Parts: sequence; C-alpha cells; structure tokens
Amino acid sequence: MGAEEEVGAAVPADQKQGWGQFLKSIATFSGDLSSMTAPSFILSPVSLVEFPAYWGEHPSQFAEIAKGKDEVERMVLVLKWFIGTLKGQFTARNTSMGSEKKPLNPILGELFLGKWGDKDGRGDTTLVAEQVSHHPPITAYHIENAKAGVTLEGHCAQKTSFSGRAINVKQVGHAMMRVKTASMANEELYLITLPNLVIEGLWYGSPYVELTGTSYIQSTSGLLTTLTYTGKGYFSGKSHSFKASIGAGGSSLYNIEGEWAGVSKYKGKSLSGGKDDVFWDANTPREEIHVDDVDSQGDMESRKVWKTVANGIRTGDYDTASRDKARIENEQRNKRKDEAANGTPHQLEHFVHVDDDQEYRQLAAKFGGKPANEDAYRRKPRVH
Repeated sequence: MGAEEEVGAAVPADQKQGWGQFLKSIATFSGDLSSMTAPSFILSPVSLVEFPAYWGEHPSQFAEIAKGKDEVERMVLVLKWFIGTLKGQFTARNTSMGSEKKPLNPILGELFLGKWGDKDGRGDTTLVAEQVSHHPPITAYHIENAKAGVTLEGHCAQKTSFSGRAINVKQVGHAMMRVKTASMANEELYLITLPNLVIEGLWYGSPYVELTGTSYIQSTSGLLTTLTYTGKGYFSGKSHSFKASIGAGGSSLYNIEGEWAGVSKYKGKSLSGGKDDVFWDANTPREEIHVDDVDSQGDMESRKVWKTVANGIRTGDYDTASRDKARIENEQRNKRKDEAANGTPHQLEHFVHVDDDQEYRQLAAKFGGKPANEDAYRRKPRVH
C-alpha cells in the first residue's frame, strides 16, 4: 500500500479530506498547536479542566501514603500512587476508536468540582479545579483527603509543537503533595514534576500518547525518585515503559521498572522484603469521581458550560456542537474586551497567584531543577 493510501486509514470516510487538511495545517503552523481547531471527529466531549481528576482515581492509594511508617516507605507509596495515575491520564481515556481525542479548551474561570466518597474508612477525597488562565491555558487544582492528612495542589499548562509525524507536548507545571499526620513531627512535602508527551499515530488518524524524558519526585526528607520513560522503537522496546529509582546522596534504595499502563515490578528487593515483587498492576480498577448532575451545577461548572457541545460530539451532531462552541468562544472574547475596557479583570474563585514560590524553589534546587520559568504559573488554594 502506498503512503498516500495509508494516510487517515483510521479516519471515518466523510472526515478524510478534513483530516488531510488538518495534517497539512499543523505541519506548517508556527506557535502553540493547542490553539488550533481540530476536525470534529477528533474532538473530545470533555474539557481539559476535568483532567486533574485523573490524579485521584485511586483514592485509597492516595490516602494510604500517610500510613507509611517512615519517610522511605512514604516515598515508595507516593511513587506507587503516581504510577497508578498514569494509565487513566494517558491511555484509558481513549475512546472505542482507540485514539486520543483533543479536549475542549476551558474558558477562564471554568470549574470542575467533585469527590470520591468515603470507602473502608479512608474518608472523602475532594477535588477543586479551576481554569486560572486562558492565554496561555492553565488549570490549577487542589485534591485533599483531610482525614488521611494528604493534599495535592498544582497546575498544568501545555506547549505543543509538530515534529515529523508526531506532536510533542511539553507539560509546564508541577504538583506539590503535602503529608501531615498526628504522629509526624513535621509536614512532608513532595515536589512532583511532569513528564513530557509525544502524540503518535497522526498519519493514520489514530493518535495515541507516549511519555518521554525524565520526571522527578523530590521530598523534603532528602529522598529523590527519578523516573525515565521510553516507548516502543522500530526494532525493540515496549510501549509505555518506565524505570524508577528511589534514593538519596547517589545511593539507590529501591528500583522499579515495567509498563505504567500494565504491570511494573521491583528490580531486586521490595518494600516487604521480597524479591522482584509486583509494584503496581495498572489493571487495578479506577474509581470515577462523583460530580453533581448538570442541572444542579453552577453556571461556570464545566459540564454545564459545555453541555450542548458535549452532547453534539457524543451523538455525532457536529454542526450543533460547532455552533455552540463558537457561541461560547465569542461570548468569552466579548467578556474579556468588556473587562479590559472597564478595568475590571477576571477574579479567580478558588486560587491566587504566587509570584515567588519558595517551597518549589528549594525542592527543585535539590535535583538541579530550573524554577525560574515556573513563577508565572504557580497557584495556591485560597483559605476558606
């Protein structure tokens, strides 16, 4: 089969022409690709502001972190929870078509609120996410299990570019986990940096995500987890592979490797003292977040904002979806113009901007991170 015949092999017949034009557009586009309008069949009915919920889909693992008997065990549990979030974030959200969809770009001030209820005495785990910037698009989030004494706060933005036949996505931002229980003398912090992504499969119209590069989890205890990500090459390797090392001062305490969307194992000794034990099985069921019915939501809550658009995408009524999407975007542009003219800028509801995040700077410096580029994006939750 020739290359021209292969293009868009997985694309619906009535969308092939649009898909070919889209590929040509991204190949010549200069700037951040997230601002481009994708063909209707590749759009997701879900807003990007919902994505922080993937951090909490294993709420028992989240709460379990506080039960670690010392800083080493707690770091192992933080890593286990983190690896457990990756399948949901980057593969399990794929549709029955088996391809990645472009999420809806949130409007400024858009909210996503929900919780994972108490189960087996672990306590409720709550999520507050808010779109804190539209240009560039930045989502801030706060996840907390008050009973367990575990909190995650952070933000994420994305910078995208096209290279060959793939889209490269640099995740800008980080998360900060806080662990504090009655038995701990001091609160422990864990700085979690974000892996970069490559979206492959564009040529065939069946995009999928692979993680690349290195990310870190740095604790105030001095322990550092280093993660490296690799995918399937032309001749060798497995998709969604990673290696992780937990240590301090150049010495390694635990090593883990495997597939973050499958099974990973300790390499050598495990936390329980065994050898080559299973670290995490990504087939462990995920718990969906509970969200109020759309009719009960506030006007700025995500599923209410995008109700008509989402219904149109799910039912294949792309004309209705496109019209309502355009209406929302035009209303937002007019709102920003009015705010600028009246000198009344948008006020965030749940987060505030922090110009100089000392906690982040101090932890990033421990592994040679470069925090200077983070200041503009850092948010913390308001005190309620």
